[in-house]
Amino acid sequence: MSDITTINPATGEQVATYDYMNTEQINKIIDESHKAFLQWRETSLEERVEVIRSIADSLMKHKDELAKLMTEERGKLYSHSLQEVDLCKHICDYTAANGVSALADDEREASGLKKGIITYQPIGIVYGIQPWNYPAYQVFRYTIANLMAGNSILLKHASNVTGSGLLIEKIFHESRLPSALFRALIINHDQSEKVINHDKVRGVTLTGSDKAGSVVAQQAAKAIKKTVMELGSNDAFIVLDDADLKLAVETCAHARLYNNGETCIAAKRFIVVDSIYDDFKSRIIAKFKEYTLGDPMQDDSRIGPLSSMGQRDTLQKQVEESVSKGAIVTLGGELPDASSGLNPKGAYYPATILENIKPGQPAYDDELFGPVASLIRAKDSDDAMRIANDSRYGLGGAIFSKDEDKAIEMAKKYFDTGMVYINGYDLVHPALPFGGVKNSGYGREHGGFGVKEFVNIKSIHVVGKSPEA
Repeated sequence: MSDITTINPATGEQVATYDYMNTEQINKIIDESHKAFLQWRETSLEERVEVIRSIADSLMKHKDELAKLMTEERGKLYSHSLQEVDLCKHICDYTAANGVSALADDEREASGLKKGIITYQPIGIVYGIQPWNYPAYQVFRYTIANLMAGNSILLKHASNVTGSGLLIEKIFHESRLPSALFRALIINHDQSEKVINHDKVRGVTLTGSDKAGSVVAQQAAKAIKKTVMELGSNDAFIVLDDADLKLAVETCAHARLYNNGETCIAAKRFIVVDSIYDDFKSRIIAKFKEYTLGDPMQDDSRIGPLSSMGQRDTLQKQVEESVSKGAIVTLGGELPDASSGLNPKGAYYPATILENIKPGQPAYDDELFGPVASLIRAKDSDDAMRIANDSRYGLGGAIFSKDEDKAIEMAKKYFDTGMVYINGYDLVHPALPFGGVKNSGYGREHGGFGVKEFVNIKSIHVVGKSPEA
């Protein structure tokens, strides 16, 4: 019997099966990865850029194949899968254009020295543990930056997107990148801990839940390994009384329901000031009703199935528990029945809006990873910001106001998150850092910061003359 069986969440049908690697295979891959790193670190930044460009070319040759497989394995809309591949290409292009300058030596004047040099040197193997919601983007996000820095890459992908992980490996191997510099490991959690402890593995990065992050961070800490953690979120989108309501409603709906609502930096809480709450509510209900469930391969589908039946059941339990503690279902909240026309074995969940959200409910305290929004009434802007920050998470958030300067000031001074959107929503931009605070993790990717997370920032003191005796 195979160790892993991937399932199409739209149909419940088996996609493929896989077996875990054994210890000998894993150690061989690690040894080869380290040897490849020793050569790769000697290449110039300009040479690395050319290799990254070849990775982008290889990716685009497999664009349709990868998009279809991601949709088949985890249920995201095919159109969204295509957009995800384009985002990976954008990451390659941005890194190729900016990687050399980001990693250039920094020469400084220092009193008593002829000069001081700060150089950014690679450290070795970076091991990434990645989730299923963005099977390609999450991998490219840490891989391209670290290849540019001169490191080598190991990947443990989520088991339900094992095929996508292996296809990404193929894409890298068909580029000019030496094959040992990127390898996918098909392993379990116990084997993963051994990889973290391996003396040739120098850094660990994880994207996932705060629970998973706590476990992996502790494992890495015991081995004194540098880590970057991009964890859960319960992002708040604040709508102030002077907001453009049409824009706010359209943006909030998209930001909550894009990628079937399975996005870490999705809009999960809509915090609306009292004076416009009722107007916003009627508009957002109407907008959510436009997001119909359907086959993720069909152009007219607005929401596909969740990644698995288990994920759907977890979301439903969170909704039911929230309701048992006082939340009110304003829209949705019920599993599709036979009359829906959907495949009964599909992990479908409707666009849902909950109200009367209070502390102690999962809808207030936790991350609901699916198309469920929490609609919260605030007294005024100060109360809205208080509610927004009343969370153990701090990944992203948004402010809608026609007074852009006021919104920026609020974002700078008061929003306790790593990222804030003003009057819009942008999933990610390679030119700006990505990451959070509090239980949403630490470290940054993108924006010239990710390329330096796993490097040795080395100081070189150039002394003008020998010190006097």
